[in-house]
Amino acid sequence: MLSEALRCMATLWVAVVSLLLAAPARGQTTEPKAPAAKKSTPAPKKGAVISAESQKCIRCHAQKTPGIVAQWKGSRHAGAGVGCFECHYSLSEKEELGTFTHEGETITTVLSPKACQTCHGAIVAENQRSHHASAAKFIGSLDNVLGEVAEGRLAAVNGCWQCHGSTVTLLKNADGSIRKNAAGAPMLDPETWPNTGIGRVNLDGSLGACSACHSRHAFSKAMARQPEVCGKCHLGPDHPQAEIYDESKHGIAYRTQKEQMHLDADKWIVGVTYTAAPTCSTCHMSATSKQPITHDVGARISWTLRPVISKKLENWEAKRTAMKEVCGNCHGSPFVDAFYKTFDDTVDLYNTKFAQPAQNIMNALRDAKKLTDTPFDEEIKWTFYRLWHHEGRRARMGASMQGPDFVQWHGFFEVAESFYTRFLPQAKEAARGDPKVLSVIQGVEQEKPHLWRKGLSPEERKQIDDFYKERYGK
Repeated sequence: MLSEALRCMATLWVAVVSLLLAAPARGQTTEPKAPAAKKSTPAPKKGAVISAESQKCIRCHAQKTPGIVAQWKGSRHAGAGVGCFECHYSLSEKEELGTFTHEGETITTVLSPKACQTCHGAIVAENQRSHHASAAKFIGSLDNVLGEVAEGRLAAVNGCWQCHGSTVTLLKNADGSIRKNAAGAPMLDPETWPNTGIGRVNLDGSLGACSACHSRHAFSKAMARQPEVCGKCHLGPDHPQAEIYDESKHGIAYRTQKEQMHLDADKWIVGVTYTAAPTCSTCHMSATSKQPITHDVGARISWTLRPVISKKLENWEAKRTAMKEVCGNCHGSPFVDAFYKTFDDTVDLYNTKFAQPAQNIMNALRDAKKLTDTPFDEEIKWTFYRLWHHEGRRARMGASMQGPDFVQWHGFFEVAESFYTRFLPQAKEAARGDPKVLSVIQGVEQEKPHLWRKGLSPEERKQIDDFYKERYGK
């Protein structure tokens, strides 16, 4: 608490002097719970008071790392007199926190949300209770087994951890002491840093990296409002939100009308500041005329689409009401209600027709000791994993964001193909004649959604044949 208070006093002193010498509306303000509007374009540097300590950093780093300095000079931080020293200095001299003496000052290299909360306390508090902050808690998951074991540790280091976040550690000598470089700085383990994973576990115990979305050293609001930022992690075969957004009407509207988005505006309120299109930030985080901005990205999400079987989240009704209010800035309530009706029904279709039956069969195989306890050592385990983790997610996420190709061809088509042509045959083979397991499999096959496999009626077959003859000829 003392360190935070002293840090805040130092920062406020710089801001007060800056306010006295700069144009009236250019001073730094305290971050409110619902942030007030401020111009995001860089303030004029004339009159901004930069501390002597930061000026010393700038003179040196303008030669050694000019890119960093140039980014900072274009930032609102620079315009408010918040420089290198104000963020990087440390009141703690504990080496285990990564601090060291540099040019006569005690600093730290890796900044955590604790540094940002000095000025952005409400925002950091929201982030710390979000799913983003806990993203590194996937160590016991099948994903991590794939990365660290089946694929190899460096696949996780340079893959999984770069989005989920690493647990930052320091290198140690044989005697357990902290290893230092020639400048006397504690050496960070290169497997754990550089890393800007959204749920990074920092040396001070805090979670996350604000620079995951607000890239250093510009820390731009405009950047964080754009879908490309989210697309670093939310893309690919298992969670293709970026690709789904691109093909959706929302994504098309954004790309074709980006100049109307007013991304640099400080009061960025859908329906007020802009109406051209929504971005990821619009729906999940940004302010509306009735809701404040939030850095808890799950505050408006009603389903979890990640696990084998999707479930409604705790307080899902309130969360859905909040999201519907966002939708209502551009769509009438009948449109929004109809979307959610088909979205819910589509998730239920996946759950009841494919996910729950497949899970029941896997449970029966495990109960009968027909599968080992080792993940991914048998073909059916890979098939089941792809069924829900890749194909099933694509179908569900496509429905959630109105991406038709991901619902159909990248989603349910592949789910059905895997379920019928690979999963069920592999399950029968793995059962090795066990009557209890075979009974479960046969029970699934006898359910109404799967009876189509027994064959179409002559009338249904003729109707299909006639359609193709009429459309394409004999």
